[in-house]
Amino acid sequence: MADQTHVLFVEDDDVIREATQLALERDGFAVTAMPDGLSGLEAFRAHRPDIALLDVMVPGLDGVSLCRRIRDESTVPVIMLSARADSIDVVLGLEAGADDYVTKPFDGAVLVARIRAVLRRFGHAGGGDKGEENTAPATGGMLTFGELEIDTEGMEVRKAGQTVALTPTEMRLLLEFSSAPGTVLSRDKLLERVWDYGWGGDTRVVDVHVQRLRTKIGQDRIETVRGFGYKLKA
Repeated sequence: MADQTHVLFVEDDDVIREATQLALERDGFAVTAMPDGLSGLEAFRAHRPDIALLDVMVPGLDGVSLCRRIRDESTVPVIMLSARADSIDVVLGLEAGADDYVTKPFDGAVLVARIRAVLRRFGHAGGGDKGEENTAPATGGMLTFGELEIDTEGMEVRKAGQTVALTPTEMRLLLEFSSAPGTVLSRDKLLERVWDYGWGGDTRVVDVHVQRLRTKIGQDRIETVRGFGYKLKA
């Protein structure tokens, strides 16, 4: 397991849990599969996996609450599994700190592709050996926007001199904005650049992460350009 990417998978349906675990293991992942949220939290603390795959509706401690507990302790990537694409649970999971979500029922190849896309953003190879850390593409130097300072080499952000804690996905999002201040970036472009989507994706992922980023760096720092996307105020 030490040489493999370790997935924590929390799913209460026995058939889905066992079949998905086997599929992930065939693709080179090491998997710890748990049937409920409380055992999932214990497994997370015991094993410190590289990524967590959480079903929204699990007993004991639901997937959204489990995501919040994990996010309180770690920036490890989290993917939520939801039975309905239009469910409020999708938004709740993203607001809790999840980096992405996959709708059930899912194709095994699609799930693996989404896991690997998230892992690439977090600096892992996504099965087999782990890659070198590469949280986000550095643009070099210190960027300043009012009271906001972005150290693109040290991957640190400060607002009015105080350190701002960002998840790796939030950091990548901020770096995309800061690389072209004043330029409108569409949701589709952000999905491609930040989430590594080579296909169409749900733009709610972008919207929720932008809102989370705003709460940390200032509500007025990222401007919504209706019908087009978002831009960072220079």
